[in-house]
Amino acid sequence: MNHQVSIAIGGLPISITCGSRRFIAMLERRYGNFIMRPRDRSARRAATSMDGECASASIQLEIDVVSPSPARSDEELAVGYESGRWVMHRGDFRAEWDPASERGTVRQAAYPYAIDSVIRIVLSLILARSGGFLLHSASAVRGGRAFLFSGVSGAGKTTIARLAPPDAILLTDEISCVRRSGTEYHAFGTPFAGELGIAGEEIAAPITALYFLRKGPRNRTDAIDPARAAAMLLRNILFFADDSELVKEVFATACDFAARVAVAELTFRPDVAVWELIA
Repeated sequence: MNHQVSIAIGGLPISITCGSRRFIAMLERRYGNFIMRPRDRSARRAATSMDGECASASIQLEIDVVSPSPARSDEELAVGYESGRWVMHRGDFRAEWDPASERGTVRQAAYPYAIDSVIRIVLSLILARSGGFLLHSASAVRGGRAFLFSGVSGAGKTTIARLAPPDAILLTDEISCVRRSGTEYHAFGTPFAGELGIAGEEIAAPITALYFLRKGPRNRTDAIDPARAAAMLLRNILFFADDSELVKEVFATACDFAARVAVAELTFRPDVAVWELIA
């Protein structure tokens, strides 16, 4: 007997089925307010619908829970396109996804990290075709506007999220979902938590600025020109597939984003006063 849970990330419905009720219950706890209830699926899809191909996407994943394989524990991630399907595997999972039918299968052990990775990979493939991407960044909404904070590990993404004022709504402290709508880009909350261990809110808002973080002795912002901003952005976009056409799509989106959204370097001390510069 299959059990099911449906979630929404970036306005995209994702249906997960599995024969293990315990596994589904674990995902229900993990994805929290990203769970789609039957009564609100249509409303939430309409509220977060965006232009482009991914507005109509509906990801369906069937999970086969298996015992861990110690022999493959060190296997690195590989993502490739074979016979009309995306094939992805790592030491802890094997998965396939058919973009035409929007259906996929996953073989993994009974813990959530593998399915988290599969969802990120599939989302990155869908978003690449429609002017969006997943970004290694924290993000928050304040006054109806979204702000992104990106950088390498240790740059301060979790710190800046922890310092956010009470009126800021956390979207994520780890991985932001960005989608284009007309001439604007929107940031969406994700359930992918970093050091804070807190899933973001399942809301979206237009992006006002992207800040690349740097720790320093005082708080300051320095504008970054679009060409340099695009190059820095590309280094922080999560994209896993070795596919030249999709790489071109991601490159074009990064350039367009950098031309439309204010990008700056934010040097900051771990003090709440840094949020006075964020606007």
